Formats: sequence, C-alpha cells, structure tokens
Amino acid sequence: MIPKDKAFIVIDASLWVARLVAQDAFHVPVRKWMDAQRQAGIDFLSPSLLLAEAAGAISRRTGDARLAARAVELLQSLPGLRLVEMDSALLREAARLAAELGLRGADATYVATASRLNVPLATLDDDQRQRAARRVQMIAMN
Repeated sequence: MIPKDKAFIVIDASLWVARLVAQDAFHVPVRKWMDAQRQAGIDFLSPSLLLAEAAGAISRRTGDARLAARAVELLQSLPGLRLVEMDSALLREAARLAAELGLRGADATYVATASRLNVPLATLDDDQRQRAARRVQMIAMN
C-alpha cells in the first residue's frame, strides 16, 4: 500500500543503473538529484520489473554478474525505494499504453505505474519521456 500523505516519484531503470554504476556518464548528476529528492522527503517507486532490468543492464555494461547481483540486493533493501508488484491490472494498463503511445514494453510498465499512482516519472530515456508526457508528468534527467 502506498501512503497518500507522502510524496513519490517513479524512477525507471535508466536512472537506477546510472546511480549504481560509478562509470556511468550520468552517475554524479543522478546521485546528486536522487540525494536531493530523498532529503526533501520524497520516496521512490519502481515496478518490480526494475530488478531484472537493472541486473541485466549492469551485467551487460560492466561484464560483472556479481556486481549486478549485488545491485539487485541493494535495490531490494533501500529504505527509500518501494517496489510495486506487477499485477494483471498493471500489466494490462502497460500493454494499453504501449500500444497507444508506441512505448517499449518495459517503458510502458513504468508509465503505467506512474499513471496508476498519479505521480511523476523520472527517466534518462528521451523517447520514453516524449511519448509518455501525454499521460504522466515527466521529469527529465538529461
């Protein structure tokens, strides 16, 4: 259950990967931005798909499967991150948004999560941001 009296932002995998991989070009600005959001009392949300997406992206980018596994463990234990379970209603909404907005499947899942909870979505993905801006408030990080 997501509390109504708290501020949230849905964070997509592109931001989490940048935050977790020190060599990423966006690591420092993303880290600073996320730290500022947390200091302002904002918590983060991501669909549970984040775990597989982050693990795959980190493993491909670094060639280090152990680092990817540690990143998943870290994501699961972060106090300021709530993973949103992907129930059938969320997946149907993601499919509808993918078709309607021409989104990639994973991107549509983040948009559906933000839409369902009526919170902004932050991403480094220009295509996702442009397509989803018709449905949810977008926060650009690049």
